[in-house]
Amino acid sequence: MKEKDIQNEIRLALNPYAVVFRINVGSFMSETGRMVSTGVPKGFSDLFGVRKSDGRAVFIEVKNEKGKTSKYQDNFLKQMKKAGAIVGVARSGDEAIDIVKANI
Repeated sequence: MKEKDIQNEIRLALNPYAVVFRINVGSFMSETGRMVSTGVPKGFSDLFGVRKSDGRAVFIEVKNEKGKTSKYQDNFLKQMKKAGAIVGVARSGDEAIDIVKANI
């Protein structure tokens, strides 16, 4: 399954538990030839939002069955967890639900 399909599955699965957004990380060339950065740090998680029950921040890195996190993603998740956010790596909607519910 493609990572974008897993992201959509996770977003739907988390709907009862969290308000979740997707963001593209990196930079790209605009139509005018200007480089544009997304403005978030390297390693920022694929999905982020807030848990509905208590407003706690949620950061989920999405990977397919073979995907591995980068050192930047690992560091980002570590820093967000240190700051009190709910963090994890999910390969399915069920895994994402477990991440959000395990930290209640």
